[in-house]
Amino acid sequence: MMTSFHPLRARDYFTLNAYWFALSFLWNAMAPLLLPTLVARAVPELQKGSALGALSALGLIIATIVQPVAGAWTDARTTRWGKRRPYIVGGTLFDVVFLLAMVFAGDYLVLLVAYALLQISSNIAHGPYQAYLPELVPASQRGKVTGVKLVFEMVGAIATALAVGNLVGQGQMFAAFLAIIFFLLVTMAITAFGVDERPFDGAAMAEHPERSTAESKDASPLRLLFHSRDFFLWLVSRLLILTAVNLIRNYLLYFLGDVLQIQNAAAEAGNLLAILGIAVAVIVYPAGALSDRWGRKPLIVGSGILGAVGALAMLLATTLPQVLVAGTIVGVSIGIFLSVNWAWGADLIPANAGGRLLGISNIATAGAGVLAGAGGGMLDFFNAQSPNLGYPALYLTAALCYAAGTIIVLGVRDQK
Repeated sequence: MMTSFHPLRARDYFTLNAYWFALSFLWNAMAPLLLPTLVARAVPELQKGSALGALSALGLIIATIVQPVAGAWTDARTTRWGKRRPYIVGGTLFDVVFLLAMVFAGDYLVLLVAYALLQISSNIAHGPYQAYLPELVPASQRGKVTGVKLVFEMVGAIATALAVGNLVGQGQMFAAFLAIIFFLLVTMAITAFGVDERPFDGAAMAEHPERSTAESKDASPLRLLFHSRDFFLWLVSRLLILTAVNLIRNYLLYFLGDVLQIQNAAAEAGNLLAILGIAVAVIVYPAGALSDRWGRKPLIVGSGILGAVGALAMLLATTLPQVLVAGTIVGVSIGIFLSVNWAWGADLIPANAGGRLLGISNIATAGAGVLAGAGGGMLDFFNAQSPNLGYPALYLTAALCYAAGTIIVLGVRDQK
């Protein structure tokens, strides 16, 4: 692995982050728009919340396992095409196959299998890809690079909301899936040909044999898995806050249709998600750059407080403008959190374990989706007690998750 970081050129900010656009376009379309629509077609109306939650949970459990395994595999291995590149390319090509299988799925079981396979292939690419941050980017630039990453992700989310939301609203599911496939292939090519990978040569471990000995012989299994107390607390906090984000986002389409009685809820959900994406995109780069100078913790605490306020505003919202205000607050919170938190995670780990440890961070990322998937069951349960009672339960839970995650992050030592 590299023993020193090379200065980043302007083009490196682009090539290192281009694939994040496609991943964002894919998953921001999948969770709030495509999966709810496909599930609603495949199961009875009164089972849609539980069916959606189960499908999402299964896929994310698979992602939680596959992503760190794929990342760890590439930490200590290389090929003549590079350490990460073959997995990014191969995983993306299989994504195309499984996306086509999903759109043509005839029933819920086929949809479930295709979605599970998509999670496997996507995370085979995703795990190695995210290791580029600690591996190729100096700590003094990680906030900025992560800010650019989030700009790409938010532009992807905005494009998803506008394009896929309207396509789904018009019943053009196949066109929506073709758009996802197009962006996956284009950005994969940019990353594969544009990123200057440096193959693993054992130099880092040769320079620090005491680190290798400590990690391989003396460390406890818990330390080997989570690396440090700070990384573990960072992980738990990330899990709780991302659970809150998913609880607010994933059931937005159902909220608009059931509570606000909007006829074309898919198109309106797409528009609202676009506005939320704009709020995030505006804040991510300044937040990341400021965290390089001021430290990560103050900004994360501020984002948690904003998120809790936004979740409570959603709980009280009864009109579309009120939802817009609440969504903007949540969007600013998400922008600060995602930009700064990811740079912080890279600060807390050694560069030569980026694939494994940032892959393990998917316990929080995908695990949050699993916990939010259980929100579907909570939604159905409370709605059965009283019409639309499930939505206040969702948003109150989200506010509590924001508060708990913010309290926990106070115990993490800031590396800046």
